[in-house]
Amino acid sequence: MAVTVETLEKLERRITLTLAADTINNEVESRLKRLSRTVKADGFRPGKVPMSVVSQRYGYSVQYEVMNDKVGQAFAQATAEAKLRVAGAPRISEKETAPEGQMAFDAVFEVYPEVKLGDLSAAEVERVSTEVTEAAIDKTLDILRKQRRTFAQRAQGEAAAEGDRVTIDFEGKIDGVPFDGGKAEGFQFLIGEGQMLEAFEKAVRGMKTGESKTFPLQFPEDYQGKDVAGKEADFLVTLNKVEAQNLPEVNDALAKSLGIKEGTVDALRADIKRNLEREVKFRVLARNKSSVMDALVKSAELDLPTSLVNGEVERMTEGARADLKKRGIKDADTAPIPAEIFQPQAERRVRLGLVVAELVRANNLQAKPEQLQAHIEEMAQSYEKPAEVVRWYLGSRERMAEVEGVVIENNVTDFVLGKAKVTDKVLPFDELMAG
Repeated sequence: MAVTVETLEKLERRITLTLAADTINNEVESRLKRLSRTVKADGFRPGKVPMSVVSQRYGYSVQYEVMNDKVGQAFAQATAEAKLRVAGAPRISEKETAPEGQMAFDAVFEVYPEVKLGDLSAAEVERVSTEVTEAAIDKTLDILRKQRRTFAQRAQGEAAAEGDRVTIDFEGKIDGVPFDGGKAEGFQFLIGEGQMLEAFEKAVRGMKTGESKTFPLQFPEDYQGKDVAGKEADFLVTLNKVEAQNLPEVNDALAKSLGIKEGTVDALRADIKRNLEREVKFRVLARNKSSVMDALVKSAELDLPTSLVNGEVERMTEGARADLKKRGIKDADTAPIPAEIFQPQAERRVRLGLVVAELVRANNLQAKPEQLQAHIEEMAQSYEKPAEVVRWYLGSRERMAEVEGVVIENNVTDFVLGKAKVTDKVLPFDELMAG
């Protein structure tokens, strides 16, 4: 059967589908007969309900199902014969006029675009790298020590100092009026760890147990509490208790307490280094992958299927609603979420997905089984029982599909870095970890 495809605009196409009315009617009748064998109705035994009753009750819904099925089959056959790659769902409408004994429908849909990949040798990409230094190991070791620190109350008369844990009562007022969140009793924080505003910590530093102090505090313009942002408050603080922190020494006992089999400081530092190198590798890869994807989006030329963009906007909107529900927001299902706020990101995702798919197809960058296995095993090393993590991934098609997507992106990243104009940049460890 020859299929006539009409081009409407860019990626939009139209096909007219015709179905024999007898084919529809016969299928409806056949389905109603099958339904009559099990349908129940008052006054009739199962399987004995008259066809007239079955048709009256279920005729419309069965007719709708048959029409959907037959039109869908006709559309799939027509697009397959025309060798079209359909993007999104078609819009089907019945035509008012049709040949005698026929039913006619217009199917309007979009096709996938032709993706023109740019010259990758002209693309500019920044590739970062980071070294795990002894200072980075020391910093991580300090964090582990702080997680295991203890506190001992200072002697009466000793002043609160950097690193001490203090317990205070406080009340803040703006123009003599208390404000929400400005009062607490038995409140604890560690001086010098950024838990409070710097001006607040400065006022408490040097106070002694039982001492009270009143001081002014200027809230920053960008303070999270919008009601007090940019305003000046007067705080009354009473210091109830001062506790000095005691950090465990870096010795073999600490190594053993952290689960290091060899039980030595050298083994502990080596273990920290391995973990940091694994984390650095993933973060560096993510940064470089982002640079590569930016370059791909800039270099490729293609038209975007509106249906795919709209579908992505819907998914992002549903994701936003799900996030609102997790946060306990009331009426999350009906909260107004303007679709246009997701439009730019949705367009980028669709564009990038099409470009990456074409690059993978054209250069055979699909994920290989050994790559999938290696990636899973590497991720599993971050956990206490790697073998169980590997089994967890291998036991789910959905999880394996996610791994496959990551490996394909890694392949694309390596491929582009091998072609593009690459600028190498050494990124400080702290800057990488803060990003």
